[in-house]
Amino acid sequence: MKILSAIQFREADSYTIKQEKITSLTLMERAGKACFDWLQSKKDVSKKYITICGNGNNGGDGLVISRLLAEKKQLYEVILLSVGNPSPDFSANFEKIKSLNIPVKELKEGDNLSFPDDVVVIDAIFGTGLNRPVSGWIGQCIEAINAKGNEVIAIDLPSGLFADKHTEGKVVEANHTLSFQNPKLAFFFAENEKYVGEFHILDIGLSSTFIGKIDSEKFYLRAEDIKKHFKKRKTFSHKGMYGHSLLIAGSKGKIGAAILASRACLRSGTGLLTVHIPQSGNNIVQTSIPEAMVMLDVNEDINTHIDLNSNYSAIGVGPGIGTSEQTKEMLFELIRNTSLPMVFDADALNILAANSDELKNVKPNSVFTPHPKEFERLAGKCTNDFEKHLLQLDYSARHNVVIVLKGAFTCITTPDGKAYFNSTGNSGMAKGGSGDALTGMILAFLAQGYEPSLAAILGVYLHGLAGDFAAMEKGVHSIICSDLIENIPQAFDHIN
Repeated sequence: MKILSAIQFREADSYTIKQEKITSLTLMERAGKACFDWLQSKKDVSKKYITICGNGNNGGDGLVISRLLAEKKQLYEVILLSVGNPSPDFSANFEKIKSLNIPVKELKEGDNLSFPDDVVVIDAIFGTGLNRPVSGWIGQCIEAINAKGNEVIAIDLPSGLFADKHTEGKVVEANHTLSFQNPKLAFFFAENEKYVGEFHILDIGLSSTFIGKIDSEKFYLRAEDIKKHFKKRKTFSHKGMYGHSLLIAGSKGKIGAAILASRACLRSGTGLLTVHIPQSGNNIVQTSIPEAMVMLDVNEDINTHIDLNSNYSAIGVGPGIGTSEQTKEMLFELIRNTSLPMVFDADALNILAANSDELKNVKPNSVFTPHPKEFERLAGKCTNDFEKHLLQLDYSARHNVVIVLKGAFTCITTPDGKAYFNSTGNSGMAKGGSGDALTGMILAFLAQGYEPSLAAILGVYLHGLAGDFAAMEKGVHSIICSDLIENIPQAFDHIN
């Protein structure tokens, strides 16, 4: 699913109106009705609502919702904030509201905004029509909304929030955001979580033909995107058809990272797995993962030398390996002496961050899987999430690597400038070992012959989906990485 800019949304509106030969009022009616239907399906119908409207098109959406709520006797009142000249469609809907004797409280600059404690607030002040930070009287009104603590539902975009750039100024803090047709970039960054709450995408019938032609390089991954790229296994299969993965992981005290990554790799379809570990991990790994072959390092406690004589298909390196001088030299030798697809995680990334000259030797389209602090070591600090996103895109392009920046809505960037935000996963996965499992999954897809960016996309989506299934069983507070790995089969079943 494409992520569109505010300008592209307005273009899609205009195109739909022209091609379908409908009025902009009809499209506004669709938007308001979609929001009303969501309220009826998701919320307690005994609740009362107030709509706080500006006098632009977002306010017009709010008036449509108000009228439909009034018909169900669920509207407490409309509060109108006078902010500039009303749009024609707002004015048309305002006349409808007045003709039906729906209660409206009109506030002008300097008036205090107040409402009861037990109503649900619908924010329809600005939407995507904002072009400057909110301050002054409207800022005070937004502060009043936030201070009350009522449940808040924002229409299209929380008022005060920019869709496509870092926001300063006052912003409504919504519990839910009802967004039209496609998501906004702002939804995917942690700095906006307290404003957006949980977002929901509502289809309002914008032209799919036009949206299909829009040039967008940012995408929101959904199940249908994954299904069309996933290869089904053939009836007459053998293990040699699905690749031989080499995983270099673990050190004394961190053999668990090798075990978790290995299990996830095997669960994700690799034909063969060899795991390279220090000698101290031999009994642990041989007992814990009988399906894996074990290659022991010459060192007791750390990985120091890799034998690449076997016919491997892809290599994963980093989970739990540490950053000792010998391990560092092993990593550099590996990078310089293989042309195989690779995924780098954890300490492998920390070593590269401290030795950036080695990046020139990394195979093009290698996959890097940093968490935010590891990415900061690689690419530098940022002042906000939008800046970090631009830095991630730049880093992928300059170093010709696929970056998987882990977190809520994990973002995958590719050397050609594309960005993919994940839709699966939950906060219960924010625990040690989750990243090791992701490395194993991406390695398995690389070994099976998936192109690196697609291996990253499939790995990230299915990793999050397995975490979602685990959370259904154990709850987000209690799941551990092993639960996630045990639910990888359910994730595969879901997309088959």
